[in-house]
Amino acid sequence: MFRKEKVQVQANLALHKGIAIKTVLVFLVSYMLFLMLWIQIKDYYGRGVTFTASKLAAGIKDVKFEEMTEVRDVIQATFSPLGRGSNILIDIPVKTSSYAFNAPLTFAIMAVMYQFIRRRKRAYGEALLILLSVHLLYVFSLEAKVLTDMLVDRGLENTSITRIFFYQFLWSFTDNMIIRFEPFLIGFYMFIRFKM
Repeated sequence: MFRKEKVQVQANLALHKGIAIKTVLVFLVSYMLFLMLWIQIKDYYGRGVTFTASKLAAGIKDVKFEEMTEVRDVIQATFSPLGRGSNILIDIPVKTSSYAFNAPLTFAIMAVMYQFIRRRKRAYGEALLILLSVHLLYVFSLEAKVLTDMLVDRGLENTSITRIFFYQFLWSFTDNMIIRFEPFLIGFYMFIRFKM
């Protein structure tokens, strides 16, 4: 009886060791593949995210989104106040790698989750939507904070401590917390929500 249990324990250990090795290999290979792919497409992705977030920020801050220019890894969004008696332009540089640097890591973690989750199409769809939403939030909160600061400084917007604090907090929280932990939060979300 004791011998059968010992054999069963050894079989379980061998199984878990095999799963661990497979998981590490999938992570390493997928990370390298996603990194090479991401380097090729990150600029296009950054343009799309910056354009969309800039339109949202312009609508909420009641300014006009004028244009986007790009120099290497920095996309500059240009805004102008609407009907406020000012002809100034506000340029906000957005560095794509500041928010998209961990996308290959996120994709590699998502690849590892394949063997541990069910309803995979939905899981990957939700994970990609979360990733895109976080990146949009990053650019939006940066632009909204800078626009609020600039408009208040130039007297084009009423000073509101609450509004200034809100945009400062949103930007700081997104930049210092969400972006840094995004790959692990998405992996954790997929595992908890869709585990087998």
